[in-house]
Amino acid sequence: MSRTVLDPTSERALAERPAIPRLDALDGVTVGLLDISKPRGDLFLNRIEERLVEHGAVVKRYAKPTFTKPAPVDLRHQIASECGAVIEALAD
Repeated sequence: MSRTVLDPTSERALAERPAIPRLDALDGVTVGLLDISKPRGDLFLNRIEERLVEHGAVVKRYAKPTFTKPAPVDLRHQIASECGAVIEALAD
């Protein structure tokens, strides 16, 4: 019996992106924290925010309207224009 696995993202080819350079330090860097609206993701981000602030980062918080869909384009553009780095919460 043959089986077919379907990719729900409908990607025909894997996206290849070069790795961007890591930041040398966090002091003064604006870091965006994106809550994807899954349960307890905010708890994870609260702890990450504490640690980032301890290392001198400026933190901005964002949230997706729902975890079931990608972040809206305007939210992605806002984060990209306001932040030097971003962390996305994927907790449950």
